[in-house]
Parts: sequence; structure tokens; C-alpha cells
Amino acid sequence: MLKIRNVKNLDGTISDLNIENGEAQTIDAEGRLMRLPGLIDPHVHVRTPGSEYKEDWKTFSQAAIRGGVTRVFDMPNNNPPCVNLKNLKLKKEIIDAQLSEVGIPLRYDLYFGANSDSLEDIGKVKDEVIGLKIYMGSSTGGLVMDADEALNRAFQLAGQENILVAVHAEDESILQANMKKYGNTTDPSVHSIIRSREAAISATKQAIALAEKYGTRLLICHTTTKEEIEIIKKAKKNGVLVYCEVSTHHLFLNIDDYEHLKTLALVNPPLRDKSDCEALWKGIESGVVDFIGTDHAPHTLEEKMRPYGKAPSGMPGVETLLPLLLNAYHENKITLEKIVNLTRINIEQIFGLQRTQDYVLVDLEMSKEVQISELKTKCGWSPFSGRVLKGWPVYTILQGKVYRC
Repeated sequence: MLKIRNVKNLDGTISDLNIENGEAQTIDAEGRLMRLPGLIDPHVHVRTPGSEYKEDWKTFSQAAIRGGVTRVFDMPNNNPPCVNLKNLKLKKEIIDAQLSEVGIPLRYDLYFGANSDSLEDIGKVKDEVIGLKIYMGSSTGGLVMDADEALNRAFQLAGQENILVAVHAEDESILQANMKKYGNTTDPSVHSIIRSREAAISATKQAIALAEKYGTRLLICHTTTKEEIEIIKKAKKNGVLVYCEVSTHHLFLNIDDYEHLKTLALVNPPLRDKSDCEALWKGIESGVVDFIGTDHAPHTLEEKMRPYGKAPSGMPGVETLLPLLLNAYHENKITLEKIVNLTRINIEQIFGLQRTQDYVLVDLEMSKEVQISELKTKCGWSPFSGRVLKGWPVYTILQGKVYRC
């Protein structure tokens, strides 16, 4: 049995905790370490299969554990893409083998990718996946579904099968028109102009209209603009089954960060204005935002340092999710209870997951710099490198096993 002594709870009390794990093990939290539920990161790209040189489940699981994350939802834009039952089974086999190799029983769920050829397989895989992912605008991996007929059919089938649809909400026609106007610009900040707020707003409106039409449960992934927050807020009030996710980089970075991050700042959808960041925080406070995901999407540093137009979009984030939020707690931006709701409780409720005895013990008073040398992600860099954050995970407890962070 794992015995955790003198651990601090959210309400400030000190208690002991026993977890059956078949081993005799004791951790003394000394009244200093606080117990939080192990985090769920509902939006990651582990790059397996097809791009294991960027990340695989062996390195990713270590990064997740270091960040206090015990469960993840992985996206389908792999090579081959996760768009049929055969590729889904292959992906699970690879993941299980890699996790077994490092001895980390990370909990995971997979999204099924939507394209015109995969729609009729939705019914076959609905019990095998966490949801259906639709890319309304182009991003990494080439999965795009922007034709009205295909979108309608996807939402219709998902509604019939009661499977949640998660959308990357950017209007492809607007992206292509902006690319023609600004595609020769070399300044990385043009990324936020090409992938404009209008593209996000248009796609979000379309997705909500389809969800309302077919009674489909809808998730707007990585919401970025104040307008989208208001659109989602209104849709919720009107009874549409729509959920809102925000990503850490959209909370803690903005267009001013292009100046020092350059192409490292490229992400889809892109960084927005400070006023949009503020709107996302207000959405968290008001309850419009349902959960936070990292959109952990690693590329090698060499790839990211290429000139604009050749550098890929995406950045790692699973290791910095909790430290960033704990630091925001110290800055009075968010409560600890809200962090728990946004990174665990709400996700369990929305996706119908059973509660587990996974925990993370954090030292709220620990101040430490984000250092590249300590990162476990294979890509080996972070947009938050050099930031001093207050509040860090110390132990992660996953399926009864204890890991030092």
C-alpha cells in the first residue's frame, strides 16, 4: 500500500491518504505538498505513427508524468492518419508497446479523424474512440474537411451515433484567400493575419449551426478570440451542446511574442491580441470555457527555426501546463478549484470518464525557471523557456505507481 502522510488538501486541511498498489511505500508530504487530481490533457499530438523523430510515446509519457498529467486525448493527424479501423488498431498497438517499454501506464484515449472516406466508419469505431476530429481548415497532417455536404454528413452521423465532434475551427476559404494576399511575407507575425480572427469566427459559427441542426455534441478546440467566446456563450444559453477549450499558449502568449520567439511562435490557430487573451481568462471566470488543453504539438528545433513559410506550426506544452496555471493562481488569475475543474473534473463529466485515484503532489511555493535541459519531450524546447514559474509538481501518482517529477 502507498501511504501519503501529512498531505495538504484543497480546503487547507492536512490528512493522510492510502492507495492500494501492492507495494509498501510511504511519502511524507510534511504538510507542504498539496494533493491535486492527476491532470487530463484533452488535446495532444504525440506524432506517432509517422513522425516519431519529433515525439513518441516513450518520451511523451515521461514529459506528461513530469507535468502531473496522467491521461491524454491524442489527435488523429498521423501518418497513416487515424481515419479507419485498421489504422486505429495499428496506432493502439504501437502506443501500448512503447508505453510498456518505458513502464509508464499512461492513460490515453484517441480521436478518430474525419475525411470523406471515413464517415461511414464512425459507427464502427464509436466505442473505441473519445470523439470525432474535424479539421475545417488546413493544419499539420493534411486532414481537411471544408465541403458543406461532407460537413453536414459528418455532423449528422455523429449526432445519430452520439459521438462528440471536436473541430479545428478555421474557415479554409478565408485562409486560402489570405494566403494569396500575404503568402510572400517573411515576417512570422503575418501568420496571425493569414489565419485571421474572421476565419476562426466564421468556422465557429458554421460548426455551431451544424451542431444545432443535427443535435450533435460539439467541442470548439483551442478557442482564440473574444468573438468566439461570445458566440459560444450565446449558443450555450440557447441550448446547443457546445463545449469550449482553450490552450495554454493562447492564455500565456500573444502577438507581441513574435518579436522574440519568431517562428517558434507559429501555431494553428495563431496567437492573438492581448485583448483576446483577456477575453479567454474572462471566459474561464464566467464558466464559458469548459477545459484547458495544451495542443502539445512538437516539432524539432531545426524545423521550427526555418524561415516563415517553411517552418511548421505547433509547440510543446504538456510539461508546462500545470506550472503555468499554478503561477497564474499566485497572480490571482485563477483559483485552485478552477484549475482542478478545468484540467480534470469537467473533462471527466463531459466525456463520461470514470474517476481514478491518480494524483499529483505539488509544491505551491517552489519557484523555478523553465529550463530546456530538464524537459523530457523529445523536441527539447519550449516557448516558455526562461520563465520563472511559482508552483511545480513534485510527485505524480499514476495507477498506484509513484513518479518523481
